[in-house]
Amino acid sequence: VQLVESGGGLVQAGGSLRLSCAASDGTVSTYALGWFRQAPGKEREFVATISWNGGTTYFGDSVKGRFTISRDNAKNTGYLELNSLKPEDTAVYYCAGGPIPTINSYEYGYWGRGTQVTVSS
Repeated sequence: VQLVESGGGLVQAGGSLRLSCAASDGTVSTYALGWFRQAPGKEREFVATISWNGGTTYFGDSVKGRFTISRDNAKNTGYLELNSLKPEDTAVYYCAGGPIPTINSYEYGYWGRGTQVTVSS
């Protein structure tokens, strides 16, 4: 399964973006989705995750209260809404799929190639 992210771009601090994640085979509804990010020279960081039915969500401490995660299984798509963006949110954002919503990247078996988010000050 190949996950495909979209929606990244360049935005000013304080702005918003919405990232999307779709599965190449239409199976997004069958697994939990996680979002991770990696900035240059830094380790991959957990951002948010959502269970297959949307009933459970977790957020990383650095994005709590600013980012929201959701999914539309009928559209085979997951979303990450980024609000009140800061320059330190600049990173490549990756979508991942797995059996449970977890903060651990190793528990996700499917990954996208990432989408760049750049926040200017």
